[in-house]
Amino acid sequence: MLAKLRAHAARHPHLTLALITIAALLPFLAKPFNIDDPLFIWAAKQIHAHPADPYGFSVNWNGQAFAMSQVTENPPLACYYLALAAGVFGWSEIGLHIAFMLPAIAAIAGTFQVARRLCKSPEWAALITLLTPVFLVSASTVMCDVLMLAFWVWAISFWLDGMERNNFRSLAIAGLLVSFAVVTKYFGVCLIPLLVAHGLAHKRAADRWALALAIPIIAIGLYQLVTSSLYGAGLLAAAGSYAHSAIQFYGVSKFSSAAIALAFTGGCAASAVFFTPLAWRWTPRFIGVAVASVVALVFIADAVLAKFPDIESPVTAKVQFIFWALGGVSILALAANELWRRRDADAWLLALWVWGTFVFTALINWTVNGRSILPLVPAVAILIARRLDQFPGRHEPKAICLAAGAALSFVVVGADCTFAHAVRDLAQKVSSTYQQPSKPLWFQGHWGFQYYMQQWGGTPVDFNSSPINPADVVAVPSDNTNLRRPSAGAADLISTITVIRTGALDTMDSTTGGGFYSSGWGPLPFALGHVAPEYARVYQIKEPSVATPANPQ
Repeated sequence: MLAKLRAHAARHPHLTLALITIAALLPFLAKPFNIDDPLFIWAAKQIHAHPADPYGFSVNWNGQAFAMSQVTENPPLACYYLALAAGVFGWSEIGLHIAFMLPAIAAIAGTFQVARRLCKSPEWAALITLLTPVFLVSASTVMCDVLMLAFWVWAISFWLDGMERNNFRSLAIAGLLVSFAVVTKYFGVCLIPLLVAHGLAHKRAADRWALALAIPIIAIGLYQLVTSSLYGAGLLAAAGSYAHSAIQFYGVSKFSSAAIALAFTGGCAASAVFFTPLAWRWTPRFIGVAVASVVALVFIADAVLAKFPDIESPVTAKVQFIFWALGGVSILALAANELWRRRDADAWLLALWVWGTFVFTALINWTVNGRSILPLVPAVAILIARRLDQFPGRHEPKAICLAAGAALSFVVVGADCTFAHAVRDLAQKVSSTYQQPSKPLWFQGHWGFQYYMQQWGGTPVDFNSSPINPADVVAVPSDNTNLRRPSAGAADLISTITVIRTGALDTMDSTTGGGFYSSGWGPLPFALGHVAPEYARVYQIKEPSVATPANPQ
């Protein structure tokens, strides 16, 4: 029976990978919307009403109302996909997550297509990509990241086909897919220099293959013109300006950012890290470099963790940071070693794919997060598969490594789901306890808490203009963003509503150091430790304004 299943999988790899992807994501279809999911959903609802004006509305996402075009840092193609999906499945969590299975399947199938050109075991590359924490967590959201990744890998697949067969049609399709990637997530623009580098390494000179990349360049120009006409500024350029200003505002050093990015690279691509014993030759030189790296990371970890005083167990966080940062070092070294060994166009492609994504995450993006690490995962998986080609008969060690990575990945995505459920449950408890027909229920905080509070009748506080009166109630959640607790003289704390969270691992918790969606919460993509409950402090206002509170968070 097992032999028949293997034979069927070998004959129908895309169908097999699609079924495995569906099975991996099926347990998380009911995950509540959280983090930036609401921004995409609100834009999709705007598209239903005004298809040509996706960002033509205001949103309170940081304590005051701004035009959506100023708030979002992502282009709208994923929102259009959401709008289309909602027309079929409705706006429920399950319906939209079902719709977002399709980009996940496309991303894994595209990884397989790229890998079959670059290694002998493309199925391993696809499975390693799927069963990493960052892919499963990102695929359980309705944000743009996995959709962009699908366009990314298919663009590379068509590009490799076009370069190999000197087929301009395939190259033009690749250019079109690059355009789709850019208007899904701005990081997609990095495909242009990546493919230019591959083209030069492959052909040694620019010829008609370079014309295919005029397609995304023209698309970017048109996008800038259209968004400038609609919103007064080209949104791609505005996103770049935001990233620069945010880096200046938060004042994170390049050194700390790079060190944190190493830990995120190792943790987000944990399944690849578990293949390290098979990917490297354990020579005395390798062992010596590994030991030196650990020693260096011990000192680096002390410097980085000193910037996160809320972590309750620094020793535990330090051990995790060193382990995952060492995994990040191994991944970057693997890409560099592949280039050193082969020095061909494919090695250049993979090395620049990995290193380019890392440099963008560490030094250019406004924060280190798992979503920025995601694009390098298929390249890392292909690098691992190329190493596994050296011992094709040793299935048991490979299966053990993949199973270990998969187990951790499911624990991480399960923890992220628990986090999202706790946020929704907290919003529901606050709303059911304090919602009154005759008075507004004010709240602070954003992400999933805002989405569900508004769904159940709450009103977000605008620190500049909300008409908050004496006896009004304001709920302030824990560990959220843009919070300002009222001072003791301005309000009375009347209750604290708590939702207990189970488990010993978390993706977003400043007390453990988990900061999957933003390293501002912690230097780890996920963290072991005591998971703090979600809670909201509920205040009754004594003075007619909370616009200038005493205790900003």
